[in-house]
Amino acid sequence: MAHRLKKEQQFSYIEVGEGTPIIILHGLMGGLSNFDAVTNFFSQKGYKVVIPELPIYSMPLLKTNVKNFANYLKDFVEFKGFESVILLGNSLGGHIGLYHTKMYPNKVKALVITGSSGLYESAMGGGYTKRSDYEVIKKKAQDVFYDPAVATKEIVDEVYETVNDRNKLIKTLAIAKSAIRHNMSKDLPNMLTPTCIIWGKNDSVTPPEVAIEFDQLLPDSELFWIDKCGHAAMMEHPEEFNKLLFTWLEKRQF
Repeated sequence: MAHRLKKEQQFSYIEVGEGTPIIILHGLMGGLSNFDAVTNFFSQKGYKVVIPELPIYSMPLLKTNVKNFANYLKDFVEFKGFESVILLGNSLGGHIGLYHTKMYPNKVKALVITGSSGLYESAMGGGYTKRSDYEVIKKKAQDVFYDPAVATKEIVDEVYETVNDRNKLIKTLAIAKSAIRHNMSKDLPNMLTPTCIIWGKNDSVTPPEVAIEFDQLLPDSELFWIDKCGHAAMMEHPEEFNKLLFTWLEKRQF
């Protein structure tokens, strides 16, 4: 199901359903459509699912960092008039959610992270020396998933276009450096927000030990594993992902 992108003021976003707001934060090269299954499921379960387009490639280079994306999210939450939200982030989106939660804990009732950066970022900005070689980029896109078939031609084409756009590549590298600078290991023990961690057991981008470390450092977290699953659990095993998250939200009465 294709969802219409709304454009209001400086914000572009998808909004589906009514109820408690779940704001979804996409990753560095993750399209909004990566969350179609999550959007369709939760918008029919009493939640308002909102996916803002993050200004990853449109912010000035000097402002292209995790902290400014977290502040952009704050502006978006205020623009929408939400009192308290559930944040769900994948990869870089998880890091932005974590940083936003650190800065504005009263605005976040629950946090959900999957394949999140914030502790381990070595794979984010590297490996683009052969970016003009389509097959190399295809392999890199496939490696994100346990099942390489999930990396459709559309996904590979989008990654290829991104890394071969000089402006986008420079910003990708800036974000990778920013992710390392904004390491969350010292912040996490002070973050009391209930956090659901859903992780692919076969994630090669942010390996399983990263999830274990998140779970150990966060005071109020639960960790759930999805087998035969890579870096984007909500795409590779959408039904299992939705079931785990819905059960956790119900148990915690969110």
